[in-house]
Amino acid sequence: MTDTLAPPKTAVELLAKLDALNITHRTFQHEPVFTVEESEKIKLEMPGAHSKNLFLRNKKGKMWLFSTLGNKRIDLKLLGEQLGAGRLSFGSPERLMHNLGVIPGAVTPFATINDTQGAVQMVLDDDFMSYDIVNFHPLDNAMTTALAPNDLLRFLEAVDHPAQLLTFQGG
Repeated sequence: MTDTLAPPKTAVELLAKLDALNITHRTFQHEPVFTVEESEKIKLEMPGAHSKNLFLRNKKGKMWLFSTLGNKRIDLKLLGEQLGAGRLSFGSPERLMHNLGVIPGAVTPFATINDTQGAVQMVLDDDFMSYDIVNFHPLDNAMTTALAPNDLLRFLEAVDHPAQLLTFQGG
């Protein structure tokens, strides 16, 4: 792993980046949540698709951030096959912080803003594209930001992490 060039961006800096890109978004404040299960009651107040975000790596050290619908069951063996990655495992909290600048529970596609080395491949379940609104933490698990899926794709391209759209078959 290489040294981080700059401190991780904050939620305020991320939201300013969305504004600079003319991306319409709305951010909700809530109690910190660390799991999909903990976020269930918050989702009732926020329309749109909610996510499950997995920071993964293979034995060769290649890393992926996989975002899928929160209610999908994930079979890592199947996902590894679909990505051509081989056997996948979860990246450590230290590796997560080093590469994406977030803690477990705050994993989000928005964290690619912190991957200035381009070490992490962004993979997005294409099921998100059928929703009008998608919801992700803005680098902080005490907030959720809603935006259109095409705007998420625009953001990812703007931070040099164009998403690989994947039709994930589930586990």
